[in-house]
Amino acid sequence: MNGHEERTGQGGARAVQTGIDETGTDEVSTDETEPLAESQAKLAELEDRWLRAVAELDNVRKRIARDTERLRAEERDRVASQWLPVLDNLERALSAANGDGAADPVIEGVRAVRDQAVATLSRLGYRRQDRTGVPFDPQHHEAVSTVERDDVAPGTVVEVLQPGYGDDQRQLRPAVVVVAKKAE
Repeated sequence: MNGHEERTGQGGARAVQTGIDETGTDEVSTDETEPLAESQAKLAELEDRWLRAVAELDNVRKRIARDTERLRAEERDRVASQWLPVLDNLERALSAANGDGAADPVIEGVRAVRDQAVATLSRLGYRRQDRTGVPFDPQHHEAVSTVERDDVAPGTVVEVLQPGYGDDQRQLRPAVVVVAKKAE
């Protein structure tokens, strides 16, 4: 049977039969395949464009997330660094009061405020750097003086004049220190 045949069966229903050619494949005219091929090519192109748009959108989302985190960190650094002079003044007040030796409630209050400020900076990622007896590290320390000492190894921090705040990734300021050198 070549071509399509329409038959009407009982009750007037029509049935369409597709003919099979001599090769055993469905017979489809070339006029019908050209629009189908064009449609499939257009569909493939649209699918490719859609996939590229989805990938680009994902890249934009990731870039915005990175930029937002970078801006947050920069703003956190800026605000935290504005508090360092306040913290330094609290330190100076406590240093001046320590010579007194009296247990004054005002001094204890200032000490509590200083400790709270140090803890807040630490929670924000700016840990206090004020240890002595550690090797000098130019990434964390700023040496303003050296002193001859026989009791410690050369290059050891012997005094912290101003504490530093931060770590390897984010540092507000290095600790200002005095470093030991070999006695001559």
